[in-house]
Amino acid sequence: MKVRALVLASQGKLRDCGIENPARDARLMLANCLGVEVHRLNLLDDSFPSEDELSKFWIMVDERCNRKPVSKIIGYRAFWGRNFEVNEDVLDPRGDTETLVEVVLKKKFKTMLELGTGSGAIAITVLAERFDATCVATDISRLALETAARNSKIYGVQNRLKLLQSDWFSKISGRFDIIVSNPPYISAKEYNELADEVVDYDPKISLTPGGDGLDSYRQIISNAREKLRKNGQLVLEIGYSQAEPVKKLLDGAGFSKIRVHKDLGSRDRVLSAQAADGSPVT
Repeated sequence: MKVRALVLASQGKLRDCGIENPARDARLMLANCLGVEVHRLNLLDDSFPSEDELSKFWIMVDERCNRKPVSKIIGYRAFWGRNFEVNEDVLDPRGDTETLVEVVLKKKFKTMLELGTGSGAIAITVLAERFDATCVATDISRLALETAARNSKIYGVQNRLKLLQSDWFSKISGRFDIIVSNPPYISAKEYNELADEVVDYDPKISLTPGGDGLDSYRQIISNAREKLRKNGQLVLEIGYSQAEPVKKLLDGAGFSKIRVHKDLGSRDRVLSAQAADGSPVT
């Protein structure tokens, strides 16, 4: 079967399985099987994949029909123009999190702490864009840190990135210009309503702290000021309905200049705040 016909046949199967975007998913998986960039797949329309490539591809299609995310099938996720290894040990970085990176890159800083780095997509992206910055990135999961280490070497930032196994601030020493986190923030109720693609393939610990979903913010915000330099910045990703409760936590902990930043869908996505009164770091 030629590539063109294979794309159409697999789209039909994915559509019958109820996959929302079968054309995109089929092309991503087939391009991965054939070892080409997805935008070059059309150049192979009249070529014949090998038997091994066909077998691998149809296994991928079956996995997708079983609701395994494409990123976890092909082993990477595109984020800020770079491909990051993802697996069952790390949260699949979402496009909305690029809003967090955008906010961070507008700040002035030399030293950064990221809490809960997962695949390392945030820290590595920031370091790849800011050649004068260094970062300490933590995670409670050793396996997540191993994934982040591999990703850091791909983009050549490993010498400016210290990876540390830590439960929030438990192993952190020193102070930083900026602290960044995309913590677990989904409530217990919302977690029970998530799609199978998320529940079955993303680590639960990376998605929800249980309860009202705010416990991670309580822990981070209550300890962040003592780890920030004067006028240092705290930048947090939030759920679309969490701006007000998290703003109250920030205000109660003595943070100032609290701002809400919206994602491309015009939903509240990121909160930034300053550690002390004075001229803001912008």
